[in-house]
Amino acid sequence: MRETGGQSVEPVERRAAAVTRRRGAELEEAILTAAAEVLTEDGVAGLTMDKVARRAGTNKNALYRRWPHRLDLAVAAYRRLAAERTAVPDTGSLRDDALALLRGANSTWSSPLGEILRGLFAAADGAPELLSELRGEAGGSAIEAAWLTVIGRAVARGEAEPEALHPRVTSAPTALLRNEYVVRGAPAVPDAVLAEIVDEIFLPLVRGRALPTDPSSR
Repeated sequence: MRETGGQSVEPVERRAAAVTRRRGAELEEAILTAAAEVLTEDGVAGLTMDKVARRAGTNKNALYRRWPHRLDLAVAAYRRLAAERTAVPDTGSLRDDALALLRGANSTWSSPLGEILRGLFAAADGAPELLSELRGEAGGSAIEAAWLTVIGRAVARGEAEPEALHPRVTSAPTALLRNEYVVRGAPAVPDAVLAEIVDEIFLPLVRGRALPTDPSSR
């Protein structure tokens, strides 16, 4: 250890080694935090393993062991950013909760975070497995959990039957909103369209789950 001006100075190599000795969840957290920052600042095209490794204070091998391709890491970083923006409304009304969730998702899709997601879709073109994962992330596990929560509360209030707690029901509103952006290319979706999704598709779907499926029982 060298001394400069009476103070001990630890060699750069030793400090770097101390950083890279992180393991497991601690190291993964540092990498994801760094990746989310790079993704926000530089977009999908600007996210590289070199940049993320430098910012996380580790080496590229640590990244590749967890995410074989930079787009895999980009999706994981996007998931982190999207989860931070997801809030579960509790208005006391299924319709109002559904509108609040869609409005939140709409705000995200029309924000820089939405630009990141569209960039991921473009970059993943030709990679079916990654495209499939991205379609799920466009809804996002946090969003799906939020829809399950608001429907579960509606069931508890007597607004919906337990059968409405079904993955296809919870994913329908977000999938329809995503369609407006990805297929129609809308820069932002009007609030009237969100109300149509809720009133004409989501709520009838929720109510329909309580109907008997056997025609002979009707």
